[in-house]
Amino acid sequence: AFARWTALVLIASTMFFGYMFVDVLSPLKNLLETSRGWNSTVFGLYGGSEFILNVCGFLIVAGIILDKMGVRFTGLLSASLMVAGAAVKTYGISEYFCQGGFGFEFFSSFLTDIPASAKLACLGFMIFGCGTEMAGITVSKAIVKWFTGKEMALAMGLEMAIARLGVFAVFSLSPWVAELGSPSVVRPVAVVGVLLCIGLLTFLVFTVMDRKLDRQTGAAAAAGEPEEQFKVSDLRKLFTSGTFLTVAALCVLYYSAIFPFQRFATDMLQSNLGITAKQASDIFRWFPIGAMVLTPLLGSYLDHRGKGATMLLLGAILMTACHLIFALVPLTPLIAYSAIILLGISFSLVPAALWPSVPKLIENRLLGSAYAVIFWIQNIGLMAFPIIIGWSLNVSNPGVAEQIKEGVEGAAYNYTVPMLIFSCLGIAAFLLGLWLKAQDRSKGYGLELPNIKK
Repeated sequence: AFARWTALVLIASTMFFGYMFVDVLSPLKNLLETSRGWNSTVFGLYGGSEFILNVCGFLIVAGIILDKMGVRFTGLLSASLMVAGAAVKTYGISEYFCQGGFGFEFFSSFLTDIPASAKLACLGFMIFGCGTEMAGITVSKAIVKWFTGKEMALAMGLEMAIARLGVFAVFSLSPWVAELGSPSVVRPVAVVGVLLCIGLLTFLVFTVMDRKLDRQTGAAAAAGEPEEQFKVSDLRKLFTSGTFLTVAALCVLYYSAIFPFQRFATDMLQSNLGITAKQASDIFRWFPIGAMVLTPLLGSYLDHRGKGATMLLLGAILMTACHLIFALVPLTPLIAYSAIILLGISFSLVPAALWPSVPKLIENRLLGSAYAVIFWIQNIGLMAFPIIIGWSLNVSNPGVAEQIKEGVEGAAYNYTVPMLIFSCLGIAAFLLGLWLKAQDRSKGYGLELPNIKK
């Protein structure tokens, strides 16, 4: 027991630093507009760029690599990609590059409406995105390997809780580090980039433990052979399973209303409440705390009592309610805090129930590819919706981006249209959740049953 919980902390630490880097620029949208010449459309493009290579097929390849090569090789590869992408992104927004450094002329020669800093930052974010999504499926399969028949949902909940703490940390740290001395968007990115290197080291320690586990259980494959017998043709089973695709579709709808929202949440609160970016970030940082506290508790409940499909439905309802509040209700700090906490509760219900349900639908040898396919479909939404939200923000607020760039006092975006878009995603996720629960009732997948086998 001590070994498996230690292993969980090590791999969760890698994801903790990864989640910090994902949102390191999210509280700094306004500073990017004034110091680097970005606008909402460019910021949305940057947010979506994290998932472009994954959508183009890398995630499917990552799943095959995971099923062929195992969690150790794939985890180290993914952590290395995160570090490499972080280095490119940091250089892209640096003063040296923006003042004509190496590569600036080339990145300024095409798509001239987009700043060169944004284009290179997008490239780095694409590389980082390959690593972080590959790490996500690797960590999921590693937890299944270490916790099958034990506290699997609790372990997944704790891993997600530690990762969510990274969001809290970066929304607290990033604005503060950016404001040290003269305002800088580079400083927080560089600091979190160093922390990513620590995440690579923690996964390296985990690989030593995982190798020892294989020796103790006799699960290690012979030298040069894959850990599990997997054939690429087996992917057909995933794409022909209606219930599995329903879970994947529910996942993309739900997460498309969460992670793209994180990109714009600070600016939305700043615009609606008339407060500074740091004050808005201080409000939103409490969103992952609700998820961090409740996800392990709900995971434990799922292990012992079940009700996974019901949790998915309740999470979709709460998420929709939160976005409708931001869209239609005049905001006060109290209402904003309440809605953020509501979203945090939602974000504990859905992941706690969703990821432990996948092994009930898919046999173990396909598990890495199953998580990869879900992440791939999810990444389509995560790529598209930041771009859609940024575009809708510019279209529904003509002239505001120019006013902000020129420093016009009181210039702010109206976020009604983007928040209604997020609300529609929540409604669609709820309807799919109803369908999934009906499928479970008729076909007996066991989504409502506990994970621990007595």
